[in-house]
Amino acid sequence: MSLAHPSTTAEQKRRLPIFGSLVPYERSWLRGDLMAGLTVWAVLIPEALAYASIAGVSPVVGLYAAPGALILYAALGSSRRLVVGPMSATAVLSAAAVSTYATAGSDRYTQLTATLAIMAGIVAALAGLLRLGFLANFISAPVLKGFIVGLALTIIAGQLPKLFGVAKGSGDFFQQIWDLITKLGETNGRTLAVGLLSLALVLGLRRVAPVVPASLAAVVFGVAVVKLFNLSAHGVAIVGHIDSGLPSFGLPDARTHDYFALTASAVGIMLVGFAEGLGAARTYASKDHYEIEVNRELVGVGAANIAAGLSSGMVVNGSLSKTAVNGGAGARSQLSGLTVAALTVITLLFLTGLFEDLPEATLAAVVIAAVVDLVDIPALRRLYHVYSGPRASPVALAVRPDFIAALAAMLGVLVFDTLPGLFIGIATSLLLLLYRASSPRIALLGKVPGTRRQYADVARHPQNTPVPGVLIVRPESGLFFANAEHVRQTVVSEIERESPRAVVIDGESMSYIDVTAVAMLHDLQRDLDRHGIRLAVSHDIGAVRDVIRRAGDKDHELPIFPTVQAAVDSLSLDPPSH
Repeated sequence: MSLAHPSTTAEQKRRLPIFGSLVPYERSWLRGDLMAGLTVWAVLIPEALAYASIAGVSPVVGLYAAPGALILYAALGSSRRLVVGPMSATAVLSAAAVSTYATAGSDRYTQLTATLAIMAGIVAALAGLLRLGFLANFISAPVLKGFIVGLALTIIAGQLPKLFGVAKGSGDFFQQIWDLITKLGETNGRTLAVGLLSLALVLGLRRVAPVVPASLAAVVFGVAVVKLFNLSAHGVAIVGHIDSGLPSFGLPDARTHDYFALTASAVGIMLVGFAEGLGAARTYASKDHYEIEVNRELVGVGAANIAAGLSSGMVVNGSLSKTAVNGGAGARSQLSGLTVAALTVITLLFLTGLFEDLPEATLAAVVIAAVVDLVDIPALRRLYHVYSGPRASPVALAVRPDFIAALAAMLGVLVFDTLPGLFIGIATSLLLLLYRASSPRIALLGKVPGTRRQYADVARHPQNTPVPGVLIVRPESGLFFANAEHVRQTVVSEIERESPRAVVIDGESMSYIDVTAVAMLHDLQRDLDRHGIRLAVSHDIGAVRDVIRRAGDKDHELPIFPTVQAAVDSLSLDPPSH
């Protein structure tokens, strides 16, 4: 059975790689696609304005980025429902990268923001063309979860000063929160009231009327109260003038070395944005029973970023929230994305003036509402409670590698900034993977009561009976150079404690073995022989058996048996005398 969409054949994909979701197109999809496009537009406009402010550029830059990105992704991407556009995570990363080279608000800052988008696009497109999509797997789900939680907290900390109407402090998350606390006495009451009412409106509409575009409703509310009560004359900061018309097209005014200087940041932004977008694309592809082509996604997102940069825009990526809105509104193809692009162009030409009286507190409320759900503390708590087996101490953090990796990523973002936080999380995850691989659990086995040949872990099932005089151990991992010595030392420690006459190493969980581990087994065998203890291996998995026999000592072969019971029977041991 094919997993591809029934109306799209492999031959059609080969002939029509461009706008693949539109060919063939069914007329019954049209209404759903158009309505979905209108709904997503109502969400994208206020969020694009808000995310541009996070990136440190004029709000209109968020709108500049959207049309070209939406069109090129629709042409080259593999998802039928994914919506690309400015997003909070990549906006923060963009601000962190560009602020190193220019002052926020300056023309050079704006030019470098577009340059960064182009570089992120080039990196992603090249990765797709070189078929490097598998690299996204190196960002584990726990690392991404911790990173997103840290990023969401950082975003909230950056928006709270706008909500209170005070100047924003600098530094990491904790420094910004402390700075805000010290300035609470300077709070502008009207600004705070507008911000809190806007936040309550967004969150309330999401709960009681989820079909209403809550962000757009908050924007309308904010603009209305500013005009009705002339709040801009009473210290309530507003967005101010927004240039109407289409953006200028072409390469940004940046020097050649600027492109190279931003490359490292572009790689990090591409990894984060692509991971989020790929998750959204796969979620909806599974519902419609078609496959996401990872490398094509890289090309599509890369092209979208290049288009955004050439349009004087900012970094874009696939959006989980807007994709959910798109799917929930009935989208069936990327015609919905093309509809959003067209409506955004209309907004740039004729409607930007409507947003000039938008309070910055309302924009802050839209951003906070968009990211507050990402502060997923229950998910971190669940990661904390996952640990390896009943013998692991509940307080032993080493057995909670996923939790540690998530916590490292979160704290890395909060203390060291966004990109360092991501790489700290990835490095921690890889180090813990190596730690786990080098220290596998060694189970002690006993016979299951009422059975003749079944053996299981004594620690998990205390009713299992150890075989008198025989130590049976099961390494719960493959054996290789990094863990061979750990396994040997564990077995020797158990021998010293139990004083058996024979040792059986159950290889049921050993999916692989290398030459170093084979040499360790033969060394262990020779050491035990000198003390009158026999050693055997059971469960001769084909690949493991082949390596042992080819790499082992020909003059001193290691006994291998098909089952634990066969090994025990072959040893022909009498019960130990007392």
